[in-house]
Amino acid sequence: MTSAARHLLDTAAAPPPALALPTIPPLPKFILPPLPSLPSPPKATLPPLPNMPLPSLPTQPSLPKPTLPTLPSTGIPSQPKPPNTLPPLPSILPKPTFPTMSTAPKVTLPPLPTTPLPTIPTTIPSLPTIPTFPFLSPPSSN
Repeated sequence: MTSAARHLLDTAAAPPPALALPTIPPLPKFILPPLPSLPSPPKATLPPLPNMPLPSLPTQPSLPKPTLPTLPSTGIPSQPKPPNTLPPLPSILPKPTFPTMSTAPKVTLPPLPTTPLPTIPTTIPSLPTIPTFPFLSPPSSN
């Protein structure tokens, strides 16, 4: 790399001049002519309805009330009452006896090794600062 190119990399480039935005002329205002007014339509009047009496509804003749014949008063035979106590259950054969299991000898386990639990840090280490490179950062505004 030549020293001229290195010199260009070492010096901060001047920012490009700000471009001036062209001004846009305002658009002319359009004024609409007023709408023509429509004549209001005449009110429609309806002729009155003829006053006719309503026809009366025919009445239905009343029918005699149906009556049921009385039931004969014959006594219903009473059911025998069930006894309050239940009869004893039939005796079942004697329950079979199951063989008893012999007791297994107690097995003692060796004690577990005591390993200390790891401690969790309560402070967060500070992050190192990131170095800045002058050719990557924007030029300083002086």
